[in-house]
This record gives sequence, structure tokens and C-alpha cells, in this order.
Amino acid sequence: MANLVVDIGNTALKAAWTDSMTLGKTFRYQGEMIFDFIVSLTEKNRPEVLVVSSVSEISDKDRTRLEKECENLVIVDRKRTETLKRYGLPAWLTPDRAASVLASRYLFKGKGCTIVDFGTTMTIDFTDCDGNYLGGNISPGCRTRFKSINRYSRSLPLLDTPDSVERIGTSLVSSVESGIISGIIFEIKGYFDIFPDNIVVFTGGDAIYFAKRMKNSIFVVCNLVLMGLALIADGYVK
Repeated sequence: MANLVVDIGNTALKAAWTDSMTLGKTFRYQGEMIFDFIVSLTEKNRPEVLVVSSVSEISDKDRTRLEKECENLVIVDRKRTETLKRYGLPAWLTPDRAASVLASRYLFKGKGCTIVDFGTTMTIDFTDCDGNYLGGNISPGCRTRFKSINRYSRSLPLLDTPDSVERIGTSLVSSVESGIISGIIFEIKGYFDIFPDNIVVFTGGDAIYFAKRMKNSIFVVCNLVLMGLALIADGYVK
């Protein structure tokens, strides 16, 4: 595997070695020593291209450190948006969403896509059949909703995502569970109606959970963001 791609999200880091669009072993890290972890991945193998996307801005100090670990470094964050512009994407789009759009263009060429990423936030993005980015929305993710309803009320418990959900709550617990899970499902179905002919792509931690609860035909691509970053790395080499 020649290249290394890294996605620094809101709650965790994900990384993978890649060869063109083939993903090798993937890694996940949750902690404060993010750049120490990235460097640890390059100790035995020096990547030809290291692509790092981050929801927050990477400091010049950390950028300099990463440059020493690879032949070529590509950073995509709030400050460094040149790569997004090169692929015809708006500078305000977060790197993870941009990567998902790029991967969907590649996987479903000639098809419009509705891309739903179930993470700390739930993002919904749309492309047309030519791969043009049409826009998208952001709302709280599933776990974020469970935490918020507990934090901002005095009587509602903090619950885990349930294995099964009642259509209508018949207790305090099932009311919260059904309200959040059903609410997300209704929300997503509303987005399907905007572009009914689009391919629907789910990604993120809860992608499989919600795909099982949909009657629509859903493509679940768990490493969609890493695939998009692999495209960026491969494009840099070429």
C-alpha cells in the first residue's frame, strides 16, 4: 500500500493504507495524541502521499511534522480548501462530506446521489447525474440526540440506541427511543422525496442500523470518506 489517508472527525480518527482505490487495513483512534498516532502509522512504511482531512484547522507546527513523514502531504481543513476547489466543490464544505461526495461520484458514475452520513452530526448531501454538488443539510446525529434530550431536560434519562423500537412509545423510555429513532427515519424519508430518482448512500457509524429500518433500496458504504480521500491521493500521484 503506497498511500496513507486519515480522516480526523469530531469524535474519532479513521485511517487506512491505500493503493489507488483499494483500501488496506483500517485504523481507528480516539484520544488527544492524534498526530503521535498518525506518525506511529508511518514508522515502518513511508507513504508516497499522505492525505489528512480534518474538521478543525491543523496548525503549521503539526503540518511541518507530518511533512517529514511522507513524500507528499495533502491537507484538507477549514483553512486549506484548494483541493476542494480543484474537484469543483465549495470551500465551505467540510472535508469529510467532500470526500463522501467524491467517492459517490466514483462509485455511482452517471447517477445522482443522496448521501447520508450518520456520525456525531447527521449530514445529507446531494449530487446530480453529472456529479455536480447541489448542496446539503446538517442536523444532530443519533447519539447526539440521545445525549441532548437528557442534558436539556430534568426528567428524561440518557439511553443507548435500542435494538428494537416501538412505533408509538408506551413508556417514558420507549417514548424517547421511538421519538428519536422514528424522527430520524421520517427526516431521512423526507429527503428521499426531494430527489426520488437518486441513488441513496448511507455511511457512518449508524448506517447499517438505519438501512435495516428503511424500505428503500440503500447502498451502505462504511468507508465512504476514506475512499474519497484515496481518490484524492491517487489523483495527486497521477
